[in-house]
Amino acid sequence: MQTHDNIKRDEKYLLMTQTAIKPLVLRMALPTIISMMVTALYNVVDAAFIGHLSTEATAGVGVSFAYMTFIQAFGFYFGHGSGNYMSRVLGARQYQNAEQMAATGFGSSFLIGLMASILGLCFLPALSQLLGATPDIKDYSNQYLTYILIATPFMMSSLTLNNQLRLQGSAQYAMIGLASGAILNMILDPIFIFGLHWGVRGAAIATACSQLFAWLLLLRGTRLDGNVHLQFKNFQPTWHAYKEITRGGLPSLCRQGLICFSTICLNRAAAFYAQTGLEASTIAAFAIVSRIMMFAFAIILGLGQGFQPVCGFNYGAKLFHRVRASYLFTMTFSTLLLLLMSIFGYIFAPQLIAIFRDADADLIIIGTKVLRWQCAVFILNGLTTPTNMLLQTTGKVIPATFLSACRQGIFFLLVICTIPPLYGLNGLIATQAIADILTFLTATPFAIIAAKRLKNNKEL
Repeated sequence: MQTHDNIKRDEKYLLMTQTAIKPLVLRMALPTIISMMVTALYNVVDAAFIGHLSTEATAGVGVSFAYMTFIQAFGFYFGHGSGNYMSRVLGARQYQNAEQMAATGFGSSFLIGLMASILGLCFLPALSQLLGATPDIKDYSNQYLTYILIATPFMMSSLTLNNQLRLQGSAQYAMIGLASGAILNMILDPIFIFGLHWGVRGAAIATACSQLFAWLLLLRGTRLDGNVHLQFKNFQPTWHAYKEITRGGLPSLCRQGLICFSTICLNRAAAFYAQTGLEASTIAAFAIVSRIMMFAFAIILGLGQGFQPVCGFNYGAKLFHRVRASYLFTMTFSTLLLLLMSIFGYIFAPQLIAIFRDADADLIIIGTKVLRWQCAVFILNGLTTPTNMLLQTTGKVIPATFLSACRQGIFFLLVICTIPPLYGLNGLIATQAIADILTFLTATPFAIIAAKRLKNNKEL
């Protein structure tokens, strides 16, 4: 006799494997797009509030962004790794395996976050300097990092929970958990920064409080009917579990880890190639553009993450024609959205930069150049991002990891080491755009081969 949970899971299986592809992908993507956009909007609003303090404060928080990508790297590693496995075994109706993986992924993420928190607090000044803080901004960086480090276990495991819920087809509740935390953050920011006069420290405390709130909501989401429940007895840190987590999560760990490293390199290069006296303005300009592009990229990531559970369920059920249809639809729709956003960003680049720090003319000039270079080639991510997600969700760890390492890893680091020494700050401004072109050229053969194999009803 089936339990109520298993009945709900069977209903979810039928939804994923029989609903028309286009409305299904959009249904899965819409909550994720909303949650990603709200989270990205929080980052934009956070930076805008801090920008009203000073250029140095903006730069100090900007260099701390590298540590945030470290949190994301392990949160996504355990979240995507365990979640992708869960979506495949749920597609094969192996519910006990999904419960064990959920507990192992969440527990491991929290423990790694706790270790990072303790180590970071013990070596805070060295960490701040490592991230690229210059002497005039290190105090702001230290203030912000202190509270982010305290919140690290909750931030990291929240990302894991969010992706586990999303990849088992509960994107709506994943959205509620993530977006609620971001909205709370935007409410607390002006209160803590200006109302209580806590400045940069207030922004960090607002982030820590909102992340704890989101963590509690997401934990509650795992108890809902039809979702995979978290139970301590299912925490089984075995070789097999971590092998499967690595299989599905290594591309994310590699991608986000390299973003962390490349952000550190970018912070240091911005200070090195900046004109004398404009170091803080240059670092702040790159940090602001990163927040703007993160907001735009959130829409495409949200669409791709709506595609992933559809892909995982149908790949596990061996319905390869549905996997191909959802992949091609995601790629086409992503490209169209990117085209519209790129045109808007290119035209209104100065106005967008000025939202964050209109009192610094040099920052606006530098930021406008950086943003326009990135908008010029942003459309290319319409192919690279869905292709990477297809390979990752279907467990193709080596090609998925390689592609995920290209954009802000292999090619970015290659370009930043060769072009800026020849062309100075202008070369640094063009670095991400050149890396995007090289990544697109690399991803295209993978996309063609994957589409052909799925068309022929073959596994990837």
